[in-house]
Amino acid sequence: MRLPLVPTPLSIAALTGLAACSVLALSAGVPHATVAIAAAAVLLAALAWAAWDVWRSAHAWREAPPQWQRPLPLALALGVRRTVTVTLVNPGPQTWQIELFDDLGGSLDFEGLPRREPLPPRAQLAVRYHVTPRQRGRAEFGPTQLRVRTLGGSFDLLRSLGTAQVVQVYPNFAAVARYAWLAGDRRLTEIGVKTVTQRGAGTDFKQLSDYQVGDPIRHIDWRASLRHHRPVVREFQDERDQRVLFLLDCGRRMRADEGQPGTGGSHFDQALNALMLMAYVALKEGDEVGAMTFGLPPGQARHFAPRKGMATLNAMMARLHDIEPCANHADYVQAAQALLKAHPKRALVVVLTNFRDEDAAELKPALHLLRRRHLVLVSSLRERVLREVGEQALSSSRDAVEAATAHLFEQSRRDAFRRVTGHDALSVDVEPAQLAVALVNQYHAVKRAGLL
Repeated sequence: MRLPLVPTPLSIAALTGLAACSVLALSAGVPHATVAIAAAAVLLAALAWAAWDVWRSAHAWREAPPQWQRPLPLALALGVRRTVTVTLVNPGPQTWQIELFDDLGGSLDFEGLPRREPLPPRAQLAVRYHVTPRQRGRAEFGPTQLRVRTLGGSFDLLRSLGTAQVVQVYPNFAAVARYAWLAGDRRLTEIGVKTVTQRGAGTDFKQLSDYQVGDPIRHIDWRASLRHHRPVVREFQDERDQRVLFLLDCGRRMRADEGQPGTGGSHFDQALNALMLMAYVALKEGDEVGAMTFGLPPGQARHFAPRKGMATLNAMMARLHDIEPCANHADYVQAAQALLKAHPKRALVVVLTNFRDEDAAELKPALHLLRRRHLVLVSSLRERVLREVGEQALSSSRDAVEAATAHLFEQSRRDAFRRVTGHDALSVDVEPAQLAVALVNQYHAVKRAGLL
């Protein structure tokens, strides 16, 4: 096989030296013919030696090509740095000087590439580098690209090893993992969650346990107490056949991005994170969880039928993780009609959107439709930049005008939101970073009040 070649610095330096010597010889008065013959002889000898070097290097490579391995994780998380290891095993007797670069797609940031390393004979080389996904969905790893120095150092041979691989990039699971740890340690207040399931709450029987001071007397099980010769009470839990449906806006309103590029700080990414955390909490409580999208082009909408069990979280994320908001207008009324048609059973419907006062004429009738059958929790994302502009130091008249404009805009938006939601206590209008905790708190309020 004919291999692509790239001259090495050694070859370029040799040609430069030959040219310099020729110029010096001509400057010293050496006849032109003599200089030309000598330079041509040296050049031909160098080319012959380089050709032999390329041939024997290519032959040695074909006789014992290195073996390639690149194990990748099953999935990546948006904005989370991961280490990738490429392993090369050299079965031959030659030492290869290589420069390695992985062919990565445009959705990945990387550190540690390219890498120049020697590949010793009959040994293996592990090259580690770091990748950080900047976009949810598919992350493509192409074949590994190598620049292999010939044995004599005259050229670099361009080679590729391995095959292309695809890894799915999911929303950042850190919020769910932290919630699970804090919930097990009873320290949810550290992330702002105000309510947790209390002992004895709800109406479904859970288990018998020893009486503790403060337990309601009406929960004492007298037969069990006589049997065990000590006070025994019945514990209850919230009803476990309730349903939570997410209605996720994927229209142009959700394209706002106030985070660092590739960190999952966009409004849509934060909405997905909040959806995932609330879904985890609801599934832990035994509720069914489902999701629908709206605002995407025709034929691209996603629908996840409600299910129970913790495996539902992975299945739902596999269905939703690669969605990106588009430039389309999101039709709230059409979304409400589609949800009512697909899910007639009463549920807690969580609308995730980015409200503007001009949306009031469409959102209000949509909420009216949904509330005929469902309990609706409207959650809207508020731009952080408005608060920052409103709170800036007023060092000039321009700053004062900007701050006043931000306050006026925010007040107008807040008044319109209240008119649309009807001053519903369940409604949430927060900055994206606060959305996940706000939704969990509202979910706990719904469970505690028995509104479903």
